[in-house]
Amino acid sequence: MLKVTVSFLSALTVFLGVGRFFEAPKPKFVNPPELTITQFAGPDLTPSPACLAVAATGEVFVGVDMIGSLGKDPGKGRIMKLIDSDNDGKIDKHTEFAMVDNPRGIIASGDKVYVLHTTFSKETGKATGMDLVVFEDKNNDGVADGPEKPLIQNFSNTKYLQERGTDHATNGIRMGIDGWIYVGVGDFGFHNAVDRSGKKMTMLGGGIVRVRPDGTGMEVYTHGTRNVYDVAIDPFMNIFTRENTNDGGGWNIRFSHSIQTGEYGYPLLFQHFTDEIIPALVDVGGGSGTGSLYFDEPNWPAKYTKVPMMADWGRSMLYIHRVTPDGPTFTQKDEEFIKLPQITDLDVDGSGRLYLSAWDGAGYNGSPSKGYVVRVVPNDWKYTAFPELAKLSEKELGDLLKSPSAVARLNASQELLRRPAAQAAAIALAIATNKGLTLESRVAGVYTYAQTAGINGIATLTALVKDADLREFALRAIADRKEFASKVSIAPFLAGLNDANPRVHAAAIIGLGRLGNAAAIPALLKTKVPASFVTPAKGVAEGPHATPNSPIILPHLAVRALLALNATDACVAAIGTPNSTLGLWALRYMHNQKAVNGLIAAYKRTANPKLKKDILTTVSRLFREEAPYDASWWWGTRPDSPGPYYKADLWAGSPTIEAFLKGEWKKANAGGKEYLTYLNIRHRMAIAEFGGEEEKPVASNEPKIDLEKIKNKKGQVGKASIEDVMLAISKLEGDPVKGRALFTQQGCISCHTLDRSEKPKGPFMGQIGSIMTREQIAESILKPSASISQGFATNVITAKGDKTYMGFVTSESADRLVMRDITGTVFTVKTSDIISRKEMETSMMPVGMANALSYQEMASLVTFLSQQKK
Repeated sequence: MLKVTVSFLSALTVFLGVGRFFEAPKPKFVNPPELTITQFAGPDLTPSPACLAVAATGEVFVGVDMIGSLGKDPGKGRIMKLIDSDNDGKIDKHTEFAMVDNPRGIIASGDKVYVLHTTFSKETGKATGMDLVVFEDKNNDGVADGPEKPLIQNFSNTKYLQERGTDHATNGIRMGIDGWIYVGVGDFGFHNAVDRSGKKMTMLGGGIVRVRPDGTGMEVYTHGTRNVYDVAIDPFMNIFTRENTNDGGGWNIRFSHSIQTGEYGYPLLFQHFTDEIIPALVDVGGGSGTGSLYFDEPNWPAKYTKVPMMADWGRSMLYIHRVTPDGPTFTQKDEEFIKLPQITDLDVDGSGRLYLSAWDGAGYNGSPSKGYVVRVVPNDWKYTAFPELAKLSEKELGDLLKSPSAVARLNASQELLRRPAAQAAAIALAIATNKGLTLESRVAGVYTYAQTAGINGIATLTALVKDADLREFALRAIADRKEFASKVSIAPFLAGLNDANPRVHAAAIIGLGRLGNAAAIPALLKTKVPASFVTPAKGVAEGPHATPNSPIILPHLAVRALLALNATDACVAAIGTPNSTLGLWALRYMHNQKAVNGLIAAYKRTANPKLKKDILTTVSRLFREEAPYDASWWWGTRPDSPGPYYKADLWAGSPTIEAFLKGEWKKANAGGKEYLTYLNIRHRMAIAEFGGEEEKPVASNEPKIDLEKIKNKKGQVGKASIEDVMLAISKLEGDPVKGRALFTQQGCISCHTLDRSEKPKGPFMGQIGSIMTREQIAESILKPSASISQGFATNVITAKGDKTYMGFVTSESADRLVMRDITGTVFTVKTSDIISRKEMETSMMPVGMANALSYQEMASLVTFLSQQKK
C-alpha cells in the first residue's frame, strides 16, 4: 500500500487563465509516518466536498456543494454514497443518494441519513432557509427511499442566505452518546426555527443547538460563538469547537470547551466584558475551522486516540488538541497532524478507517473540477467487519456497547433504542452498574438506559448518583429531558453543589437550572465568585477571551441557572450579603421592573461606597436591552463589538432608571460624574447629559499613495503573462527585507496592516503566511478578484443627499457603517441614511499593483508576506 506524502489532486497543474497550465510545486505535507493515506474519491465523483459522514459499516456519504459558501444558484448539490465492497481502499460502487443544495452536515445512522442543507424556492430560485432533515434507505439500494422529512425548518437567516450565501449560516451536525443531534450555528442565527413538535425558537448570533433525532426538543445548548462549523463530542459528552473571531482582526481561531448553557461572548462581550463569558481554551491565530471529530478508536496508535481532531480549511491542516482536565473544564495543547488542501470534514467508521475531504481550491462558489476524499489508516491496519446491527441480539448489542470503540458504542446504543424498551433498558443498566468496565462503556450504559427507560427510569438514575464514578453523568441524564422535570427531586442536585468533584458541581448547577424548581435558588446563590472575575480595565482593547479560567466556570453556570429560574427577588435580596457579587452579576441581565426597583432601593439604603458603585453599574447596564431579533438584519463580518448590546433599545424600565441616574448626576462630585460618563459610554445608554459620546472614526493621516501611477508602470511582471510570472517566482527565493520595503512602496499599506497594534484596515497581513502558500499569495496579488477575502468585498452604498460611497466596511453597528476606500480615506455613513447597499464581485484592489516589479522583486514581496505568521 502506498504511503502518500503529497497531495493527490492538489493539481500537479494549476490553471491560471488563457488556456495555459504550469507545473506547481508540490505542497509539503505533515503526515505521521505510522499512517497510510490513499486517494479514495476524486472530483469526478466528489467535487467541492463540503462535508462527509461514514456509516459504522464503512459506507461514505459525501456532501457535494458546487454552490459553495458564497454562491446562490440552486441545483448544484447532492449526497454521494461511496462503497468499498472488498475493503481494499478503492470505490467499487457509488450512487447519488439524494439531491440537496449546500449540504453542510451529515450523520449516517442505521438506515437513516440526517442532512443539514439550504432550501430553495422552485418558483424563484432563491434560498428560503436551511433545514435539518432525515432521509431513509430501508431497502439499502444506496438511494433515499423518498423525499426528505424535515426535523427543524427555518434554521438560518433567509435574508442573508439570499444576499450572501451560507458563509455564516448553520453548519455541521453530530450525534452524542446521549442521543441528541448537536448542530453548529453560525452567527447568522435564526428566527422562528420550528421543530416537529411545533416549538419555535429564535437565536441572535451563533452557538450550538441540539434536537432529538425525531425532531423534537429543540433547544439552545451554548451561545456566543461566530462560525462553529462542526462539533467534536467525547464519550463523556464534553463538546469541543474550533470557531473564530472577527474578519479584519486576523480571522483568529479559538478552540473552546462548549459547556451547556455557557455564554461565549461573540461579538458583544468577548472584547470588553470578558468577565461575563466562558473564555476559549486558546487563540491559535489565523485560520478557518471546519469539520471536527473526537477520535476514540482502539486499532490506531495510542497517541492518536482519545483526542479532538479539528480541521482548519484556512491552514489546510487537521489538528489534534490534547486536552487535560482542569476543574470543570480543560487546558489544551494543539499540534499539527495531517496536512490536506483546504480540508473540510472528517469521520471514521467502525473498523477504524478515517476519511477526510479536501476542498482543494474549489473557491468560494465551488468547482466541478476540484475536491477529493482520502482514506487514512494505520500502516498495520487490517479490516475487521463491523457487524450488521439489525441481525444482532440484544445481548450482542450489549456486548458491543462495552467496546473500546466510540463508533461501536454509539451505534450499538442507537440500535438498542429500536429494540423492546424493557429488555434494552435492563441490558444498558447492567453495563452502567458494572464497575469492572471502562468508564466510557458505563457512561454509554447510563445514557442508553436513560433513553430507553424514559420517565420510568428517573428513580433508578437517581440511585446511580450514589456511585461517585457515575454521579456527574447520572445527574446530567436525570435533567436531560425538561418534560420530565416535574417528576425529579432536586435533592441529589443540591447535594452535588457540595461535591468535591467540580465536574459534578457543574452538572448539578446546570441540572438545577433545567429543572425549574425555585427552591434551588438560595443554594445556587452561594456559589463562590473567584478573584478572576475582573472587568477589563478601561481602555483595554480586548480582554482575555481565550485564556483558560477554570474558577469562573461554576459561578458563570450559576448565573445562567438563576436566570433560567427567574430569580429576580432572591438576587435583589442578596445585595449587600455575602452572595452580593453573584446576585448583582445575574441582575445585569434581568430586564424587569422588580430588578430595577430593587436595585435602586438597595442603592439608597447602603452607605458602602463600593457597593453603591457596583449597584450603579448594574442599574446602568439595565437602561437598555437588546432589540428583539427578527432576522431582517445581521451585524456583518466586521461587527461593531464594544458591547454589551448591538441594537440597544429602551424598554419599560428605562424611564425609571433614567430618572434615578439623572438624580445621582446632579448630586455627584467630579469623580462621580466622570464614572457616570464612563458608564454612559460602556453601556451605550446615550443619555445626552452625561456626555462621553463614543469616539468617532477619524480619517487616516497616512500619506496618500497614487495607486494609478503604480499600476501603470510596466516592469517584468507587467509585461509578462500571469503564468510566466508564477513560473518565474516559483524558482526564486526572494529577499524578505526587500519585500518589506516593497510592501510600502507598492501601496500595500494603504489597505493592509502587519501588526495587531495598528488600527485594522483591509485584510490583516500579519499572519497571511500561516494560512496561504507562496503560490496562493502570489495569485491573490496578480488576480485580486479571483478569491476575495470574506469581509472585504467592495460595497457600493447610495445614501440620502444624493451621496455614493465605495469601499469595504471596517466596522458595522446598528446605527452606522465605517468604511475605507482604496486611497485609505475613512468615512462614516448613518444606517438610517442608506438607500441601497450592494456587494461588488470584483475586488477593490486594482489589478496591476505589481506591474512595475521585476520577477526578483515580486518573489521578494511574496517571500516577505509568506513569512508573516504572527
